[in-house]
Amino acid sequence: MNKKEVLEIRKQFSPKNCAITKICGCYVDYEKNKKMESKDAFLALPEEEAFKYFDIFKKTLSGSIGKNMLNMEFPLDAEMPGGTQEFLLKLRDSRLEDDMLLEEFYDKVIATYEYAENYYIILIHAAYDVPGRTSDDLEMDDASDEVYQHILMSICPVSLSKAGLSYNAEENCIQDRIRDWIVDKPDKGFLFPAFNDRSTDLHSVLYYTKKSENLQPEMIDQLLGAKMPMSADTQKETFQMIIEDTLGEDGDYETVRNIHETLNDMIEEHKEEPDPLTLDKTDVKKIFEQSGVPNEKMENFEKNFEENAGEKATLLASNIAETRKFNIETPDVVIKVNPDRMDLVETRMIDGRQCLVIPVDDHIEVNGINVRTMKVKGVAGPKAGGSGEAVENAEDDVVPFDED
Repeated sequence: MNKKEVLEIRKQFSPKNCAITKICGCYVDYEKNKKMESKDAFLALPEEEAFKYFDIFKKTLSGSIGKNMLNMEFPLDAEMPGGTQEFLLKLRDSRLEDDMLLEEFYDKVIATYEYAENYYIILIHAAYDVPGRTSDDLEMDDASDEVYQHILMSICPVSLSKAGLSYNAEENCIQDRIRDWIVDKPDKGFLFPAFNDRSTDLHSVLYYTKKSENLQPEMIDQLLGAKMPMSADTQKETFQMIIEDTLGEDGDYETVRNIHETLNDMIEEHKEEPDPLTLDKTDVKKIFEQSGVPNEKMENFEKNFEENAGEKATLLASNIAETRKFNIETPDVVIKVNPDRMDLVETRMIDGRQCLVIPVDDHIEVNGINVRTMKVKGVAGPKAGGSGEAVENAEDDVVPFDED
């Protein structure tokens, strides 16, 4: 699913467009005991309660594609009789009316979801009447192409509200606040089937994780049975290893900077596209070549890529690029540079030492204090035997940083 398709489903979580038929829930305590189960027609819920659920469902379809929302495909064995995909399909087709299927689903989640505190499993069924589109991408509400039936799961941590004082309006006094168990924003979730090319895709599922570094592979494997892609953090580490292995020990700052600049330029050019920018081995090779990686270093590029990522691996540009920061670190100094101005930092030999040089204007802040970039030294007043003279010591407008 791309971001336009995700947004189209998110729009259904509102009173005007609501296509949810059923909502089921299971509250689980820290000992993995089911404390409460519920099943209701969603449209029968009180309005204020429904709005809060809408917020949870929208959050389950939020974040970045490839980082918080992961497109996953089912392997063939998952679609065989008794497979995970078949089970999810039965759950969807039951419209959440089969209590035995629901109990089995809750048991699968409880057995595989790793969380030490209380949490609330929410499962909904919805039937979205997909409107047709004209050739210029305008919706035709009276021309439906298909009904997209799907289920959406959200797992929300439940925590005790903080202790404190509150105002009791009835008693007109300040008193100890009653602590309640609060349902937080979702930590994990999934949408099945996926809504690819604005149509039902029974072979795919969209998985949500609040923290990209915590995918919980066991739950993905046992509950969904889908092929898990590399996490965003793993993709970033893999790309860094490909750079280091390709450049070797004598990799220089200028080349690494050029690679990141080239990558960011590609992301900027692609930003209006609905599909995320993906890079395979050939794409990464072109980035390296355009960034000035020497030919002799590129001789082992394909081997380095395959050893770190895999022959047919693809990396999401948004996962491996630094579009918001560019950090340069030495053992004693950390320099944070606006990615759009990476050109401000250059390397130079000064007094036989490798240095990072940063040109600056007349404005510098040190711990929030405005200071001058050049120190003016002078001697005022007459000296014995002299007429008095002021001497200024001008300095080059650069700030060197030792790279050793």
